[in-house]
Amino acid sequence: MRAVLSHWRARAERIALVPTMGNLHAGHLALIEAARRRSNRVVASIFVNPTQFGPGEDFDSYPRTIDSDLDKLAAAGCDLVWLPSVQTMYPLEEGFSVIAPAALASQLCGEFRPGHFDGVANVVLRLFNQVRPGLAVFGEKDFQQLLVIRRLVTDLALDIEIVGLPTRREDDGLAMSSRNQYLDADQRAAAPALYRTLTDLARQLSAGEDWAGVRDSAWQALEAAGLKPQYLAWKSAEDLGEPVPGKPQRLLAAAWLGQARLIDNIALG
Repeated sequence: MRAVLSHWRARAERIALVPTMGNLHAGHLALIEAARRRSNRVVASIFVNPTQFGPGEDFDSYPRTIDSDLDKLAAAGCDLVWLPSVQTMYPLEEGFSVIAPAALASQLCGEFRPGHFDGVANVVLRLFNQVRPGLAVFGEKDFQQLLVIRRLVTDLALDIEIVGLPTRREDDGLAMSSRNQYLDADQRAAAPALYRTLTDLARQLSAGEDWAGVRDSAWQALEAAGLKPQYLAWKSAEDLGEPVPGKPQRLLAAAWLGQARLIDNIALG
């Protein structure tokens, strides 16, 4: 891989990286297309990262569809696919590690998945060091992850442009996710309630309604639809602190539906 990348760099070609865990869908392919528009060469990585899964989570059962993924990436115009082994990514039994800032990473998803964003930061940093891209593209569906990666790049002075791409959705509003395939037919019909609830919240807040009251109503609406919400939050889109009038804001949510943990977020204002 490094030999190929060195050849491209010698020709002054800009290289983009799209990190994935595979089981690709249209949302992933939109990231590839965005990378193609911004660079000369596109590298996609496929690696199911064990350090971002907690005990009892779905690491072993996470869908792995390499052959199909490679076909999709080739059709999308990806130039190179990096398929590292766990040994390649983590060669030492006791290796170096980075820790994501607690204020950013221990709330929202981090509250329910302790250590998850440390695992994300470590694998992304290793991928950045291996590929050394000029830019990397991530989806906004994992908005907290995107902010962690932006902070990582800023703090460690990495010369990489981070591009966040708006969430790709199904026709009924459900955010595309590899874990959506865990849903049965009835659950799939109920799943768009998460996005619908966020859009309702945005409308109510824009109309000046009280956050505490509309949040409670939204929580009840999710439960009535059959979901088990973990959080509904109104945050600064810059650092996940308290929202500041006139500054970018985000509504974020996570909920269980059967075996699938759904996450979503939308911009506010």
